[in-house]
Amino acid sequence: MGINSKHLATFILGAAAGVAAHKYLQTEEGEKLLEDLKSKANNFKADAEGAIDKAPEYFDELKTKGADTLKSAFPDAEAFFKDLYEKFVGSKGEAGTTTSTDPIPEPIS
Repeated sequence: MGINSKHLATFILGAAAGVAAHKYLQTEEGEKLLEDLKSKANNFKADAEGAIDKAPEYFDELKTKGADTLKSAFPDAEAFFKDLYEKFVGSKGEAGTTTSTDPIPEPIS
């Protein structure tokens, strides 16, 4: 793979942008920008760590409220899911039961 003029121009522009950014960050205004970015990053990190600490409480509350809402909106849902679970576990747990399998159709070519 050869180097063509587009690759060379891209490399030169990238290098020029890097030099310009380095020169800008050496100025007083650039140093202020870096300090501002560092403080914002530290604030973001603190917020993220706080969110991690609060996550278990949030998910417990979400689970409780979700279950209550489901029970009030669909009162028969709990019985339905229990029956469904029993059918699923019961069919796997019983020995000697045969399950009928439908033939798998051939794929269309």
